[in-house]
Amino acid sequence: MILACPACDTRYAVPDSAIGAEGRTVRCARCRHSWFQEGSTLDLETLEKDGSAKAEAAPTPRQPWHDVPPIADEEDREPAADTRSQFAAEPPFKPRRNPVKMWGMAASLFAMISVGTIAAVSYAGLPDWVPVSRPTFATNEPDLVLEFPANQQDRRTLPDGSEYFGVAGEIKNVGRETKAVPPVLIVLYDSRNRKVYNWEILPRQGRLQPGESLDINEAITDLPKSAKFAEIGWSPS
Repeated sequence: MILACPACDTRYAVPDSAIGAEGRTVRCARCRHSWFQEGSTLDLETLEKDGSAKAEAAPTPRQPWHDVPPIADEEDREPAADTRSQFAAEPPFKPRRNPVKMWGMAASLFAMISVGTIAAVSYAGLPDWVPVSRPTFATNEPDLVLEFPANQQDRRTLPDGSEYFGVAGEIKNVGRETKAVPPVLIVLYDSRNRKVYNWEILPRQGRLQPGESLDINEAITDLPKSAKFAEIGWSPS
């Protein structure tokens, strides 16, 4: 669930269970403003429709016993016709195998799998379990500038023991054409420079006019305590 402070417009990513269905009073960790946050509700009308649909469905009646056709006795059954060919192979004889045909089928199957794999990788990329190095951030966007000063990164432990991290900055269009704004990726590292958490921000404004800028003011809680510093760039997704 995404919460937005009515006073300073800071947004928080919190689990739904922290708010509950009935809602609760929350307080912004940046400006200390308090407000009541409504919880998520279930679609009762959909549940009632589903329940009534199940109640109206009637079970299929069983067939009366006197409509079931009788099973013929062994003596009344007619012998099955012998459709076996007189030229069919019988033990110890076995049908001959064609090695050339088998290798051809195997080669065709391998080619189909290879082509399908290449097409899947080209469309969706390599899966996460493939041991290859991937760039953390996407390449720089032409004419779009990210400005997130280090002194505006707020990392602290709240009184309730949860970990808080907030960032503030802006995205500028320094070009002469309107630009689409891609998602921003924030990656948190521990003291050994290992990635411990990543967080993607979707800008509220999808496009920027020439010379226009967009303010970003985001925060998140319940992140790993080992996180010490952050790097910010464009998301590769």
